[in-house]
Amino acid sequence: MSQSLLRYTNILSIVGDIIRVEVPNLDGAQSQARNGDLALIEQDGQPYSLAQIIKLNRHEVSLQVFAGTKGLSTEAAVCFLGEPMQATYSPNILGRIFNGAGETIDGGPALDQDPKVVIDGPSVNPAQRVLASRMVRTNVPMIDVFNTLVESQKIPIFSVSGEPYNQFLARIAIQAEADVVVFGGMGLIFDDYHFFKTAFEEAGVSSRTIMYSNQASDPTVERLMIPDLALATAEHFAVEEGKKVLVLLTDMTSYADAMKEIGVAMDKIPANRGYMGDLYSQLAKRYEKAADYKGAGSVTILAVTTMPGNDVTHPVPDNTGYITEGQFYLHDGVIDPFGSLSRLKQMVIGKETREDHSQIMNTMIRFYSEGMNAKQKQAMAFELSDYDLKTIQFADLFREHFMKLDVAMSLEDALDLSWETLAKCFNPEETLMKQSLVEKYWPHKAQVNAEAATAQSARESTEA
Repeated sequence: MSQSLLRYTNILSIVGDIIRVEVPNLDGAQSQARNGDLALIEQDGQPYSLAQIIKLNRHEVSLQVFAGTKGLSTEAAVCFLGEPMQATYSPNILGRIFNGAGETIDGGPALDQDPKVVIDGPSVNPAQRVLASRMVRTNVPMIDVFNTLVESQKIPIFSVSGEPYNQFLARIAIQAEADVVVFGGMGLIFDDYHFFKTAFEEAGVSSRTIMYSNQASDPTVERLMIPDLALATAEHFAVEEGKKVLVLLTDMTSYADAMKEIGVAMDKIPANRGYMGDLYSQLAKRYEKAADYKGAGSVTILAVTTMPGNDVTHPVPDNTGYITEGQFYLHDGVIDPFGSLSRLKQMVIGKETREDHSQIMNTMIRFYSEGMNAKQKQAMAFELSDYDLKTIQFADLFREHFMKLDVAMSLEDALDLSWETLAKCFNPEETLMKQSLVEKYWPHKAQVNAEAATAQSARESTEA
């Protein structure tokens, strides 16, 4: 890392984690002050923290101090390093944990001599992207069957505080078929950080996982670095090594709140609900890193976005919805089949997956919807038909077999279970499905009866 011999000591102000320093020769070549580059903050002749240049204004430079400004005096000195923020990139980073400044925090060997790559680069040339056509298997039936995740897709998990979205994200990281999983946590409480770390270790997937973690007690400015560090690493694994990379981020609302906090400290004019006017472009800049590269690998992004007050019109989920290709709604401990949507699922359903996938998906959701309507009629004391009772039975089985977050099975097993669930509740002609598919996949009556008897026996033994 290059370092200028020049030190600038005229600190004009310290507001939050941002300092302003006077640089008289800002237009000269010797200043080495460029937007986005790093600087070293020194106090009492000793290194204090790295900082990033975020604004140049005549003879003033504004910097975000990574370690925060608590204890920093106006007698500190600033030295510009002449290069932007970089992330360590080598095979040695697999299984490692980094903070928002790109430094290892797991107690493992130092990586100072490993190659570095610049973060926050431009999105890939659209001419180098190929049309999404491959499925990312997660072994979560509510995703694989009903809202299939596709390579190069960018999709959020909309949730509210208190829902087990971090546990759900960890399950996807463990179960998903990906060569490399890059996890980025922003504003995590220690319990969540420890949970992710322990879950990856116990599941034996640490060797393919890279963690970038910013805890709630860490400096806010480091929170803004997490997506860029994670995505820069993922991009290089995909392009240079042809890897199928899955990027998991939590929580993008925490990231946006950090942007708002920094913007207020810089006296920017806020827009909707205090967020800065460039919220959309800042989110889009990160999400657009998702791509399937021609002749190389792919980057797929799955990011948690919490909705304060369960308000989908909140600026963060609202802007996210215009950028991404669908969403998963998580509430009441389940993935809601009605609010969730994958706009790219048609690219793989029936092409890379089994021929009955499309029919099963549509039929199951149709019957579940009718079952929920029948339950509303039942709650209002309306008379129910035999068909209504069938749909209610189906809705209960659907929720038990597919919607619970702890359910894990392959796509093929989920499709087979879908046929079995239909056969327990309906006659083949009631499903209105293609006859050729019914003849090929409809379970034999004796098989259905045997499975029902086994389930009944299990229930009775449990009650006993």
